[in-house]
Amino acid sequence: MRILPVLAALSLSVTALAAPSPALAGAPTLGFGTTGHGGAPPLGPTATGYGGAVATVDPTATAVGLDVLRRGGNAVDAALAAAATLGVTEPFSAGIGGGGFFVYYDAHKRSVSTIDGRESGPATMKETHFIDPADGLPYDFPEARVSGLSVGTPGTLATWDTAARKWGTRSLASLLQPAAKVADRGFTVDATFRQQVADNAAAFGQFPSTSAIYLPGGAPPAVGSTLRNPDLADTYRLIARKGIGVLYNGPVGADIVRTVQKPPVATTPIGTWAYPIRPGTLTTADLRNYRVRTPAPTRSDFRGLTVYGMSTPSSGGVAVSEALNILESKKVTPQNALHYYLEASALSFADRNRYVGAYTSPDVLRKLVSDRWAAQRACQISPTRALTKPVPPGDITASGCTPATVGGPTEQGMSTTNLTVADKWGNVVEYTFTIEQTGGNAMVVPGRGFLLNNELTDFNFTNTQAPAADPNLPGPNKRPRSSMSPTIVLKDGKPFLALGSPGGATIITTVLQILVNRLVLGQSLPAAMAAPRASQRNSAGIQAEPAFHTTYGPALTALGHTFGPDVPELGAATAIELTPRGSFIATAEPARRGGGAAAVVHPTR
Repeated sequence: MRILPVLAALSLSVTALAAPSPALAGAPTLGFGTTGHGGAPPLGPTATGYGGAVATVDPTATAVGLDVLRRGGNAVDAALAAAATLGVTEPFSAGIGGGGFFVYYDAHKRSVSTIDGRESGPATMKETHFIDPADGLPYDFPEARVSGLSVGTPGTLATWDTAARKWGTRSLASLLQPAAKVADRGFTVDATFRQQVADNAAAFGQFPSTSAIYLPGGAPPAVGSTLRNPDLADTYRLIARKGIGVLYNGPVGADIVRTVQKPPVATTPIGTWAYPIRPGTLTTADLRNYRVRTPAPTRSDFRGLTVYGMSTPSSGGVAVSEALNILESKKVTPQNALHYYLEASALSFADRNRYVGAYTSPDVLRKLVSDRWAAQRACQISPTRALTKPVPPGDITASGCTPATVGGPTEQGMSTTNLTVADKWGNVVEYTFTIEQTGGNAMVVPGRGFLLNNELTDFNFTNTQAPAADPNLPGPNKRPRSSMSPTIVLKDGKPFLALGSPGGATIITTVLQILVNRLVLGQSLPAAMAAPRASQRNSAGIQAEPAFHTTYGPALTALGHTFGPDVPELGAATAIELTPRGSFIATAEPARRGGGAAAVVHPTR
């Protein structure tokens, strides 16, 4: 996140974003600078006002989305332009080499829809995909990650195209232009960006296409330097001219497959890597056959509000809904809210690990988000004593407090980004997208400027639920389970709150805790966002930020909760609240991951 005085001076021509229909494929030239903001104050983590709002993890992306709104675009238009820009400025978290989940509230239809743009595995993928045939043991995670084996068919570009055609008012071609400008002209490197490169230097240094961009002179770029990516700018412009077929059935896709099947390893790497870099099996047919899905969102009720989330292959909507239902079944007060939050999180994660995967049946999903199931699980929670972790999952075939076998471990992928947009007509977009690990699989597609995902490592490498079946083992064309939790909350049928976060499996708990802070503890949205966080994912010790452990640890420990080692930060959320007065409260992180940026179209009426 680049909270620096480098925000774009938006000098777009009047016609730049004036295409009246998604059918128009024109891509007018946009003037977009990155060295000033025309005297306007820098974007901060909170903004209130009218006419629409944008919140992202990056000020340049927020500025791009805001300009689209100001020029008459709707929430979808602004979200896509901002997302494309994040592919430039947040390349280790998201981009067209990855995938994600798009949740949309349509004000005209008064309905919530979703797009599943999750990456899918190759048609040849088997359960033993991540088992080393030499010894029959699973690959170490770094070996699996930095390889062709980890790459799924990217779904991001298909998501953008689908959203633009279904709900947008601008052509995708025009919405890619600001991002192309940023890639050409560059952006200022901050400490967070440099540290992300440094953390990946050994992996990045194995590939000339990656090190040429991110290891100039053989080292991470200096803070304050300008990073440009002309190859990505050219790729965006090629897509704008010829459509997304260049990736799914054309030269960009051919280059992806070549990179996966024959990783472009340097003859003289920068640094050392402890593992062989294995090829993958993704084919051009896998790309050609990829389709986004449009599943119905998950839905649950909480204190008179209706909560919509993402269904499978994401587990986020199910887990958040189950936890909220558990909380609603208990007498939760400000004094015991954190205890119940942690207990509900553990129970929902036990059930998520045991039952939720890409092919979980609709009947099971409906049961997991039902009030009846929540009552079965909540009956185990004591107001005075924490459950011993890990807790077993509930028995899906039984009633009452009957436990099943213990659930398995939780995946830990951390590199994701999130954005939230609302427009003056009442449309809302909540979009979480990713390339999985920070830096994906570390391979930039040569000549194309974007990193590939390592999303397939979100599959469990072996059966974690034995002797029961594991719902998240690899399979042909299968999509790995995700924790992404883009969430839209309605009040009386109209949007009240939209939020989401990156953070791997901690996404679920971050979104849930912000909801608890706002809806149970009554905190303002900025305060709910800034409050210290903890994540209980059915593990022996709570993962917590230092401020949470210091502030709430003694009281929670007295109840029997245990803490693992503290972590510097959890999540990097964005959110927008729509008030009864017609105004917007847009929020992003004030500090985590370098801080985010929020903006409104009109600060006053």
